[in-house]
Amino acid sequence: MKILLTGANGYIGTRLLPVLQAAGHEVFCLVRDKRRIKDENEITPLTTIITGDLLDEASLTAIPKDIDAAYYLVHSMGNAYTDFRELEELSANHFVNALEKTNCKQIIYLTGIVNDDELSEHLKSRLSVENILKASKIPNTCLRAAIIIGSGSASFEIIRDLTEKLPIMIAPKWLKTLCQPIAIRDVLAYLKGVLGNPNALNKTFDIGGPDILSYKEMLLGYAKARKLKRYIITVPILTPRLSSYWLNIVTSVNYNIASSLVESMKNEVICRNDDIKKVVPRECFSYMDALKLAFVKIEQNSIVSSWKDALNRGYLDTSFMDQVKVPQNGTLEYKVKKEFEEDTATVLANVWAIGGKRGWYYLDWLWNLRGLIDKLLGGVGTRRGRRSGNDIQAGDALDFWRVILADKNNKRLLLYAEMRLPGEAWLEFKIIERGGKKILSQVATFRPSGVWGRLYWWLMWPFHLFIFNGMAQNLINYKEKLT
Repeated sequence: MKILLTGANGYIGTRLLPVLQAAGHEVFCLVRDKRRIKDENEITPLTTIITGDLLDEASLTAIPKDIDAAYYLVHSMGNAYTDFRELEELSANHFVNALEKTNCKQIIYLTGIVNDDELSEHLKSRLSVENILKASKIPNTCLRAAIIIGSGSASFEIIRDLTEKLPIMIAPKWLKTLCQPIAIRDVLAYLKGVLGNPNALNKTFDIGGPDILSYKEMLLGYAKARKLKRYIITVPILTPRLSSYWLNIVTSVNYNIASSLVESMKNEVICRNDDIKKVVPRECFSYMDALKLAFVKIEQNSIVSSWKDALNRGYLDTSFMDQVKVPQNGTLEYKVKKEFEEDTATVLANVWAIGGKRGWYYLDWLWNLRGLIDKLLGGVGTRRGRRSGNDIQAGDALDFWRVILADKNNKRLLLYAEMRLPGEAWLEFKIIERGGKKILSQVATFRPSGVWGRLYWWLMWPFHLFIFNGMAQNLINYKEKLT
């Protein structure tokens, strides 16, 4: 079959692509920027990358006319735009209009369980998109899932952050809300199983694992799996706003995502029926088994995709890849160049491991303080960490930076700041070899926004003097401890 895959760079799309390829399907990945494709090894002869923006209907002409089915796997939960529902509806309408000009015989949509009468704004938006897709002339299949458990999923990472960091939790009453978590492997199996399945056409299915648990039970279940003693006290005094700030500060999610999640946690997300099992027979993983599978991926350092891969400002923002060329006009710079005798491969490996658990090589407590301040201001902070300890690719989140370029052949790493700033910032690392000399070049570039931006730069200048010099020196000298 010929399949259109939207959201190919997202958490689900990145994992679904190899599943479709293994089944022998010809896949057309719709992306806004081809440079965001993480792993070119995943692009087989049966895979074609096409560009298009679902907010720009005129850009969707590259969608083939002879496709058989299309997956709609996009969302804007993390978007800072105040009325993301309007953008979601616009995106869905453009998607439908483009597909109705093709021979598409099935739309497959992964959404959230929306069985409550009073839904959160986020779930209302999901239901609105579902209704737009159902109103099209093309047969559709909607899979409604509860929270998805898998390495790199937002739900799993929140549970992980809370349980690992807090021995005692003073938590809001929404921790008593019931949900039916589902393993990422089961989600992928259902997405594959309904494809081209005549029994799935024009049907809506709730999908979930075998366990119905409260959020509190899920946290304690994680603690049990990790052999941690944790105590949770629920109180009625934490308002949604306070709860959002609490999640924002303690976990790796930004405030916009935290706010959407908290509002949605008032809704029970439980399957009303198990009709999906008649169409795609399957024994789903239990919550505890789903956790174990996630732990294995983390231990193997093989997290395929993460919710953090989505841009901080939401998938509807302009392409950050346009920042690959650092601007020179109207910018301020701090450059550090250090000659070294050490093995080039070792120094490059240190650069490639920066951030996350490895840290920033010098005065990590200051980097963590800057991350905490960013969190308090509603930014992403440093708790996103990094997807992998040693692999880094363009598009990855790296603490409060975004990886713009990771060119190991040319020994160049370029990061773009996603923290709250009165301007834009880049941090570039490059190893230069010429004339028999080896030099580590490290350049911090800042494009200020008005007077406040320039004031910020000069206030930070004294810190730059020793932080960036110390970091460059330790990038050269660092030797990984063997265990």
